[in-house]
Amino acid sequence: MAFFSWEFADPVVAEHALEFLNVNTAKILRSHPSILPQFFPLLLKLIAWNGERLEKTFSALLPAMMSTGSFLPLFPSLVDLPILVVALEKVEKNSGTLIGSSIASIQKSTAPEMLLALMDEAYTGSTIEDRGGDSGSDDNNTIDISDPVFLELLKDENDGIAERHWTSPAMATTLQAAATSPKSDRLKQALQMAPRFLALFFEIALRDVSNSLLCALIPLVMSRYDTMFPDKVFSFEVRKRLSDFMLAVFQRSPDCIALLKKPIINRLGEAYNSPAKMELALHLCWAIGEHGAGGTSHKDVARELFENLELLLYENLSSSRVGSSQDMDSKGSSFRKSSQSRLLCFVVTAIAKLATCHHELLPRARVSLAKVARSRISDKRVCSRACDFLGLMNEPAISLSVLGPPSGGVKGPGIVNWNEGGSKMIANIPFYILNEQEGPPFHDFSFSDILPGQSAPPFL
Repeated sequence: MAFFSWEFADPVVAEHALEFLNVNTAKILRSHPSILPQFFPLLLKLIAWNGERLEKTFSALLPAMMSTGSFLPLFPSLVDLPILVVALEKVEKNSGTLIGSSIASIQKSTAPEMLLALMDEAYTGSTIEDRGGDSGSDDNNTIDISDPVFLELLKDENDGIAERHWTSPAMATTLQAAATSPKSDRLKQALQMAPRFLALFFEIALRDVSNSLLCALIPLVMSRYDTMFPDKVFSFEVRKRLSDFMLAVFQRSPDCIALLKKPIINRLGEAYNSPAKMELALHLCWAIGEHGAGGTSHKDVARELFENLELLLYENLSSSRVGSSQDMDSKGSSFRKSSQSRLLCFVVTAIAKLATCHHELLPRARVSLAKVARSRISDKRVCSRACDFLGLMNEPAISLSVLGPPSGGVKGPGIVNWNEGGSKMIANIPFYILNEQEGPPFHDFSFSDILPGQSAPPFL
């Protein structure tokens, strides 16, 4: 792998290297199982620099890079593939071609210069900034290659999960410059490849990885939901895959909700920090209600999550009353109120579902929903939903059919399995659920509908 560190930017070497690794993957995993997981950052630099031309061969090699030690660090590296491209392009711009030169040696070569600069400052009084000001360079977006963020992005080996300092000046400058300047072809390709690599990564994870590692990955997924390269299409594609994976993990193992109670509560509290965090909170509210906070055996977790949903509900009701009397003509204010109403609908639904699964929460749920139903918020859809759920709670059997039981729960007698709706012809549903649409059915089925291609028998 030391040779690849010098020649990863050479397109011919990169292509043959990936072909060699793909052909000999089985032998490498048998004799040296830690090689590919250990050097996945170097392979990511290879694909980041050479682009979509090698995407197929890299995708075939990606499963071999996933191991117990590399599974968690590999995820943020895939999300940050576009930022890796930006960093590599900055290195090439500042230090020349990357072919035949190791980034590690470039990083080390700055130490003598910095030492000489410090000695010069000590003996002559000239500062490092003064020396840099005479260089004549007008590039304000260069990255300091001694910056920890830069060093961590361009490493060759996996050394565990490293915190990405997104608020550091170097990272902020890099992201701002990348967002405002024209995108290179390499960066455009990385923005398209990264979501596809993430989809493959999540597919393999759901198929082969243990529940404990999946639960450990979920907090990382939550933390990156609002922290990624600032491109609108890229952000949408990545967030879609993050949310799909997170919900798939909760569907596969609802107990993860109970294990991840603390990070879930923290994310619910950040719902109004940004639109992305609002979207994450919506998904979490849905998962809490759909899976009953992990199931009927997690009473304490359900109570704590219910209390946080209550707090979120009352905070929103208070701010909604304050905002109802204000001018709603501005676009930003209208968007905020729409997002707030959407969140309220999800919270109300989660509260109703939690109370249906955990009956000890029913009295508190009725109080919460009654407050929403009697509130004076501007969006009547929220009040209507609360009224509907209050009506359902007065009919326990119907409430269990509509709002529960959670995934994997035991279905009691009389509870409708809605997945069998295609084979069920008759169901007793109260008319208020159908919005009082009484009267005969709007369509009478004929024999031709049931037996296509055959004429109806004559009436006797």
